[in-house]
Amino acid sequence: MTDPAEHFAGQRDMLRRDRASAALGMVVECDEPGEAVVSMRVRDDMTNGFGITHGGMVFALADTAFAIACNEPASGAGAASGAAGAGEGVTVAAGADISFLKATRAGQTLTARAHRRALAGRSGLYDVTVTDETGEVVAEFRGRSFMTRPPTVSP
Repeated sequence: MTDPAEHFAGQRDMLRRDRASAALGMVVECDEPGEAVVSMRVRDDMTNGFGITHGGMVFALADTAFAIACNEPASGAGAASGAAGAGEGVTVAAGADISFLKATRAGQTLTARAHRRALAGRSGLYDVTVTDETGEVVAEFRGRSFMTRPPTVSP
């Protein structure tokens, strides 16, 4: 199994502990407050019985970009603005939907671009577009986030 600490060396803690994304070979290309770009090359073991990329793999890629976009590092711009995920707590998915628009196959590279659409209190709304290496849209994902309260530390 791929060691996420090695795979995501130099990235923030959340990624260095992300075994699923590391095992799928995801590469973080952009990690900015409210924005993220993550790519993944589709392997043979990521295809379904029809020889096309398994929808769960496309969802996982979009979900990772969503998670990065809504969990801003404490030192980012969100720390000053009070944005969800800005070091105040952990932001989790409250729900997500995906629409698959184009099939892909092993050997192709998929890229997920996440963008924050709205932030209200501890709730956020994010859109993620997944494209193939030609720029054609493969899937559209909408994620709804919720920032949990920070953990209570006992004395």
